[in-house]
Amino acid sequence: MGMKVFKFGGASVKNAEAVKNVAGILQQFSEEQLFVVVSAMGKTTNAMENIVSALYDGDKGVFRELVEERRAFHVRIMKELFEDQNHSVYTDVHGIFDELIQKEEDPLAPNYDFQYDQIVAYGEVISTKIIAAFLQLTRDDVIWGDSRTFIRTNHDYRAAEVDWEKTTQLIDAFRASNTDKNVCITQGFIGHTEENFTTTLGREGSDFTAGIIAYCTNAHSVTIWKDVPGMLNADPKWFDNTVKLDRISFKEAIELAYYGASVIHPKTIKPLQNKRIPLFVKSFVDPSAPGTIIQESTENDHLIPSFIFKVNQVLLSITPKDFSFIVEENLSDIFGKLALAGGHINIMQNSAVSFTVCLDIEDLRLNKLVDLLSEDYVVRYNRGLELVTIRHFDQATIDRVTNHREILMEQKTRHTARIVMKNV
Repeated sequence: MGMKVFKFGGASVKNAEAVKNVAGILQQFSEEQLFVVVSAMGKTTNAMENIVSALYDGDKGVFRELVEERRAFHVRIMKELFEDQNHSVYTDVHGIFDELIQKEEDPLAPNYDFQYDQIVAYGEVISTKIIAAFLQLTRDDVIWGDSRTFIRTNHDYRAAEVDWEKTTQLIDAFRASNTDKNVCITQGFIGHTEENFTTTLGREGSDFTAGIIAYCTNAHSVTIWKDVPGMLNADPKWFDNTVKLDRISFKEAIELAYYGASVIHPKTIKPLQNKRIPLFVKSFVDPSAPGTIIQESTENDHLIPSFIFKVNQVLLSITPKDFSFIVEENLSDIFGKLALAGGHINIMQNSAVSFTVCLDIEDLRLNKLVDLLSEDYVVRYNRGLELVTIRHFDQATIDRVTNHREILMEQKTRHTARIVMKNV
């Protein structure tokens, strides 16, 4: 049997008890080769983002306070994991935080995204240092691997693209030099450029890292360990009586991720589909439960409707001031201004004299977009709306979702209904 890739997110390593739980899960696979991708602990990525912001704001007091808060958070976890307070992991972790503190004395990079990647990546590095060291207390077949040395990317900081050929070569070399180790603990979300600058793969990119490693090693499978029993047909925050999807296809998983389902990072599926590597979504709370399997066959996709719910949507209606038809030239102009403002399009629809689009967009960016468009168009918009996407819908599911709502926009294809609505 080939190597397996596991991914544990921040919630699965948020404290000492959670780390011990991860160790227990890995012990159940003690005879197998594992590449284990781990995220930053708890909400550390958010905290690191705040540290970057404080650095650029020039507020040294806040910067130091935030860094020391993160240091204390990790030290508390280490004290519960390591009886020996002189364990080398303390030196490693303190060294990383000391390096971070030093950033306030270094010149700021003019490229914010570059600086972001150099700092935010520390969260994953610290997390994996602690977890690898804890596992090594009882196992001699565990190694810490630095994904900043074997995930090769371009220079698109915060959204780096993978060099698949070079990454495969680097991972092969790393494995060849560590054949006596069954378990490698490494970081999700981060990589490196040819010059060894740190890059990140985009927010929530640790799932994608697992997919990258699986693709490059021809892994037997990938398992993403979550705090849910598997992929559910809806987010329990928004819907009651959710149902677990036992088995779905790669195609269905890509569709659900594209429309906003949060269980799987959208980029994760493609490399797995290309090599037909099955993806399991399982519960770290109940590791023996079967979870969900994502694989090639589509025969089960239609059995259960799935719901993806988005809030804080903006519905924007654009009409030429001279009441002329919306033609290709108008659309090219509109899309250019949407790109400048940084709006993310969820649905679009046009008639003879208007173009309507449902967006994810912040207020500041919305104001910029309206300013850009208002010279040539009459612009109207509604904020605070809801967008629901229903895969494999029927009328009963639509009626259920739209109860006590006013429908402002609706689109249907054979398998998918998308509805923009507001409370009434």
